[in-house]
Amino acid sequence: MSMAEFRRLYDTVFPILFRIAYRITSSEEAAEDLCQEAFFRLHEKNMVFPTQDDAKYWLIRVVKNASLNYAKRKDRERKAYQKAFKEDTRVQETGEGEFLKMETRQEVKEALEKLPENLRMVLILKEYGELNYKEIGRALGISEGNVKVRVFRARERLANLIAKDGSHVS
Repeated sequence: MSMAEFRRLYDTVFPILFRIAYRITSSEEAAEDLCQEAFFRLHEKNMVFPTQDDAKYWLIRVVKNASLNYAKRKDRERKAYQKAFKEDTRVQETGEGEFLKMETRQEVKEALEKLPENLRMVLILKEYGELNYKEIGRALGISEGNVKVRVFRARERLANLIAKDGSHVS
């Protein structure tokens, strides 16, 4: 892959990868690091793909998996820290509107975390990665029809979880 091709791939795909990684990790710094690491692996291994799209989907899979691993590790660390130091995790109000907005985002995030991974990933790729059904199918190695079914089911379950857990979320 020439430097021009690599640069074009980087410029095109990095924003998508960042949105996916950020949605999974909830950390800008971690998302950026994970994306950079994926591109470093691509360059270091001198990988060659038949098309730019094939490289894009490989990068999406790498970033998705690395982000999930990061999130699991951080969750274990957070739980260990809370247990060790009995950390107070209560939210302090900074105004009713801001509090409700923050609480709503947290409820959506928690509901998203409750979804099975196969449903959660299609929603993250669709809503935060801004990929279309065909692109999601290629990234996950499933049919476009399967992606549509999973997105529908994921949205339905997410709405049910939010309705059950949060009364002020619309």
